[in-house]
Amino acid sequence: MAIHAADVKTLRERTGAGMLDCKKSLEEANGDLTRAAELLREKGLAAAAKKGDRIATEGIVESYIHGGGRIGVLVEVNCETDFVGKTDQFRSFVKDIAMQIAAANPKFLSREEVSQADLDKEKEILRNQALNEGKPEKIVDKMVEGRINKYYEENCLMEQAFVKDPDKTITTLLNEKISAIGEKISIRRFARFELGEGMEKKVDNFVEEVMAQAKL
Repeated sequence: MAIHAADVKTLRERTGAGMLDCKKSLEEANGDLTRAAELLREKGLAAAAKKGDRIATEGIVESYIHGGGRIGVLVEVNCETDFVGKTDQFRSFVKDIAMQIAAANPKFLSREEVSQADLDKEKEILRNQALNEGKPEKIVDKMVEGRINKYYEENCLMEQAFVKDPDKTITTLLNEKISAIGEKISIRRFARFELGEGMEKKVDNFVEEVMAQAKL
């Protein structure tokens, strides 16, 4: 049967396994995501999933300052041991996460942090947009659900496209690091400050600026 790219992406984010391994497992499981994930674990390819229940209390709090002090980020990323927390690979990953937050300005860590009030407000806005576009009432609710997924992708750090490689989400990047390092890693919390935030000012493309400053 034909394997959809979206299912491969979902399985990769869920397990941290490679794209090709995910595709092969889906083919073997006839497109069943749950069975495909089990096959990956049986083959030892879903390394990230095996570490999900471990406790990660070490790590670092990283800071990132952009544009001569215009944007500041603090992010806490945890790992299991102090040894890993001091490695270049782990610290490089944390710097990437701090840069991501500066550039992409996520409002939440994950979709679980989005309050029901925020969700209801966004759904109301999206519903009115669809109606104003002349969409039939009977398909508006379905359209809203699809657009809510886009809202999560734009506003939740774990679902954002990685600014240095848009083919990956931050969840995929995290799972890759877990597999490579061999310990549980978790992004616990972050704070982002922008000079003059909330006041009317010139709008800049911070993604381009952050990437340029990092010479990427």
